[in-house]
This record gives sequence, C-alpha cells and structure tokens, in this order.
Amino acid sequence: MLTGRRWFGTIGAMLALTLLLAACGAAAPAAAPTTAPAAAPAGEAAPAGETAPVAASGEPIKIGAIFDLTGATADVSTPYSQGQIAFVEWKNANGGVAGRPIELIHEDYGYDVAKAEELYTQFVGENVVAFSGWGTGDTEALRPKITQDKLPFISGSYSAALANPAETPYNFLTAPSYSDQLIVAMKWAMEDWKAKGNTDAPTFAYLINDSPFGRSPLDDGTAFAAANGVATPLEVPSPKGATDLTPQLTQIKDSGAHYVFIQNVSSPASLAMKNAKSLGLDVQFVCLNWCANEQLVKLAGPDANGVVGTIPFSPAGSGAEVALAYAKEKGIDFGGADSSFVQGWTALSILVAGIEKTAADGKDLTGENIKVSMETLTNFDTGGVTQPITFTSTDHAGSKALRVFQVTDGKWAPITDFMTAK
Repeated sequence: MLTGRRWFGTIGAMLALTLLLAACGAAAPAAAPTTAPAAAPAGEAAPAGETAPVAASGEPIKIGAIFDLTGATADVSTPYSQGQIAFVEWKNANGGVAGRPIELIHEDYGYDVAKAEELYTQFVGENVVAFSGWGTGDTEALRPKITQDKLPFISGSYSAALANPAETPYNFLTAPSYSDQLIVAMKWAMEDWKAKGNTDAPTFAYLINDSPFGRSPLDDGTAFAAANGVATPLEVPSPKGATDLTPQLTQIKDSGAHYVFIQNVSSPASLAMKNAKSLGLDVQFVCLNWCANEQLVKLAGPDANGVVGTIPFSPAGSGAEVALAYAKEKGIDFGGADSSFVQGWTALSILVAGIEKTAADGKDLTGENIKVSMETLTNFDTGGVTQPITFTSTDHAGSKALRVFQVTDGKWAPITDFMTAK
C-alpha cells in the first residue's frame, strides 16, 4: 500500500521468519527466548501443511518516522531509513499486524531539531500510534511532548538519558546506550593495553561529533576512566563539514593518547583515519555504533584496517539474512551499508513487536497500551542481530551487551564475546 507522500504498505514478497507473534506470545515462559517460525521463500509455495501468509488489508496502523537524508548524519541515516521502510513492506506482505497493514509516515528532517519537532507534531495530528525518531538532539528535545502525548518512541539515538522510564516513560532504547558502548570500549582498551605488556595506565582521547550526539556518553566514560586510574580524556570536537582533521589530530598527538574513541558517523571518522596516516599518528581508533560499519571501511580503504568498533547490531544471523535477502530481491540499493540497513529493520521490528502484542491481547492500539506491551517484551528474538531484547516497567534499555569487532583485511570480525558495561 502506497498512499500520499511516502506511505508504504503491501508489496509482494515472503521470505523467512514471521518474526513477531512467537516473540510476544503471553503463553511463553517469561524468561524463555523466543524463536520465529520459517516461511516459504519469495515466489515459492508454502511447504505442505502450512498456509502461505496473506498480505495485510483493512484499516492501517500508522507509525510516524523522521530520517536524516540530507543533513550531517545522512550517510548512516539513509540506509537505516531504507531498512525501516523495507521492514514495513515485508511485514505487510506477511500479514501485517493482526491482518492490518502498517503505514509508515516519514519525512527527511535534515538533522534539524526544529524541523523534527514540526514533523512530530504533524504526524501526531495524523493519529500515529508510535514513532521512530533519529538523532540525539531532536529525541531529547521531544521528550516532554512524547511523555505528554503518551506515544511509544524508539530512535537512532542511544543516549542513556532516554532509558529511565521514571524520566522518559515512553522512550525505549533498542541497543546498549552510548554510555555503555563507551565503557565497553574502554574496558577492551584497558585489557588490550595490559595484554601488550604495559603496567601503567593508558591515555585516552575523544574525537566527537560537535553535537549532543557526540557528547552524550562522555561524562559516563570519563567517570569510568577515573575510577580505573585513567586520566581525563582529551575532548576534541570535529567541525561540521570539515575536509581536513589534521589540526584536531595534532591535538590528540600532542596529548600522547594511545586510544581514541570516536563518537561520530562514518564520513568524518574515515577522514580522521586518512589524516592520521598522513600525520604519522600511531593510535588505536575505536568507533562506537555509528562509525563501526561498512561505510567506514569503504571510505577509509586500507586506512581502516585495525580500527576497533562496538557493534550492537550484527549484519549476520537469521534476522539479518531475511532483511538482506529481501533487499536483494527488491533491488534496494543501500550502498553496501549492511549494518545500518539491518539496524533500521531490526529497530522497527522491536517497536512493531509491542504493537503486535497489544493487538494479540485484544487491547486497543493506544500509546498507553502499546507502552505496557513493550514493557512485557522478554527475550524478544531478533534473529541473532542483537542479544534478545527485554524491557520492563523500570528499565527501557532493552539490550545491555555487545561484541567488540575489528577490521582485518577490509572486513569487520568479532574479537570478543558479548561484553557489558557493568
């Protein structure tokens, strides 16, 4: 179903994993991981004894969304948005939510907080039952409205300030917070430093996006560093639109930093790695979520080899296979950004799981009812993309663990088991 501006609905395809009802069934034991039943690949008949899914029809369920397609984070937001749109198409082709199609009402907001607030108000007026946001600055600015409107809200931001339902009762995090990611990265760095035979403390630095997104985890990371005998890291913002980060990297070089934690998106992070090579700067770069991806490797080329990253959404496993196979079948070109595409697909699947559970329980699809359903999701299986997701009424950080990866011969590969900040 395609109506109006950019409303996406049913187009034919059926792949594997009818992901959600099994994950949300109230009859399952509370702590048992959920699994998803297999469906027939696209274009094939369902196996004997099984019924092929019927495309969704009837009154649509509206979800609002904003994406950055033209602003400072468009390099990662664009494939993320494609993942969310594709998930809706796939979900509707596989029966939607209780037979009803999802309509994803979305627009580009150019990473402009004022535009985000305008679109949010517009979409609320169009009776959306939930919302998928994007940036840290706009998500944090919208918190009072989200609470007032009682609208369940996920986001591409993993600011720790959004995880406490006592303060932000309708915000949900679908990945470890930026703070947790930074602390995990620091834990790895300290272990790596000792493994190299050093007995003193390493020196850290931050290379960040000059925004609330960039600064979101710094206080928590600095507190963790201090508690472990590490001096306060140097904070170096990357100017917006910079084409040369040599001055910033020179500051880092002069500080004597051994590990540089990058809280930014792929384009400036790749520029930093190229400039560091030219400068002869020998440091270990560690990317958090939004630069630990395929775009970084593509843009930085050989200079990306050796970079370490915290990756909450793995582009592997059965859940990722469904998303990527659907994209291939439909000819969706997301520039090889598998991680970001799968991240968008998976994040929206978690939000829809809450909506689907509400419908399965026979409740009206109101924000309040969907919030309660979200808070009862336990060990929701994302097909191996993340650790199973659990929300409660006192904790809206659905995932606490991730693995650390490293680029070797142009590919990200895990170098740790799942790690947590605590």
